[in-house]
Amino acid sequence: MIDEKGILFILSGPSGVGKGTVRKRLFEKATDLQYSISMTTRDRRPGEEDGVDYFYKSKEEFEQLIEENELLEYAKYVNNYYGTPRKYVEETLAKGYDVFLEIEVQGAMQVKKNFPEGVFIFLFPPSLEELKNRILGRGTESNDLVLNRLKEARKEIEMMDAYDYVVVNDQVDHAVSKIESIIQSEHLKRERIAKQYKKILEDDQL
Repeated sequence: MIDEKGILFILSGPSGVGKGTVRKRLFEKATDLQYSISMTTRDRRPGEEDGVDYFYKSKEEFEQLIEENELLEYAKYVNNYYGTPRKYVEETLAKGYDVFLEIEVQGAMQVKKNFPEGVFIFLFPPSLEELKNRILGRGTESNDLVLNRLKEARKEIEMMDAYDYVVVNDQVDHAVSKIESIIQSEHLKRERIAKQYKKILEDDQL
């Protein structure tokens, strides 16, 4: 029996590319994937559960974890920390489940440094024009902010070389089926399977 460990998949890409939408659709279909639960210092909102929505920590506890390198990535937004706990990811992978992380480009670069064996997928807009329309389509931001987001997106697209796969998000369902193919092919990689088979051959004393 091959005892296979899970794989950490990281989906990332510029702001406005539709990461959240793709992730939600993927999770409607892929039942065995585990979503990476983030850790935060923000207060729990009504109806939220610890270990389901987030892992809730005090500022002191969070800073202690940063110090101990117990976070695969973290960032600070409006006085609160958010991050990905290493322990939860590693324990879930050890149980044989794949873990899926949907994250900003800067966070993905931190994960790459702390967990290089992850599989990094870059979600790409069909065109910069389309990305501009999506950011404008939110209708919630001033022109300056839209311009900044687009400049940022251009920089992030230049970081594409750090990723293993690129998926164009032209249609959500197309993007999702490509990501499903990536997950499947990663499990079939020779170097992942070879270790398991060598162990079986060692155990099987002919």
